[in-house]
Amino acid sequence: MSKAELLEAIAGKNRGLLATETDKVAILSEIAKLEDRNPTPRPVEAIELLEGDWRLLYTTSKDILGLDQFPLATLSQVYQCLRSKDNKIYNIAEFSSLPYLEGVVSVGARFEPTSERRVNVNFERSIIGLQNLIGYRSPHHFIEQIEAGEKFLGLDFSINRREQKGWLDITYLDQDLRIGRGNQGNVFILTKL
Repeated sequence: MSKAELLEAIAGKNRGLLATETDKVAILSEIAKLEDRNPTPRPVEAIELLEGDWRLLYTTSKDILGLDQFPLATLSQVYQCLRSKDNKIYNIAEFSSLPYLEGVVSVGARFEPTSERRVNVNFERSIIGLQNLIGYRSPHHFIEQIEAGEKFLGLDFSINRREQKGWLDITYLDQDLRIGRGNQGNVFILTKL
């Protein structure tokens, strides 16, 4: 299985929203074949490859795909942005809607490496709001605002509950593609921006 074949298999699946059960089985099989040829055997240590902003191409996560259920809003792009210097991950989902009602949902977390391919993730902060009210322009700009300590209009709250944690195995990593498997059995395919 090549990357090109995997990308072709997930094309048109709208990050997994349009994948049938048959599609999901075939895609998972192809992912496993690519994972067997992971060019980065110690992905957690490959900071130069991990660092940066990633766009979600495909997932089996019901939590992410369920975001498409908001009334009058359609899930647009989903990003995961890694800031390894501070051991932080930012998950950002953009929503399109009526003009001036575009939204964003973000969850910030701290990660801790536990092996050469696994990180534990502790969720710390969630921000939900309209893009124009919180000054959202791009994931990179938004994270700069968060890291500068800005508080946002809309819902902006700390997450302190112990159950808001998980882990992620990075099972494939190269210059522009990352595959991960989470503690809830979900798979994530992302491309570097």
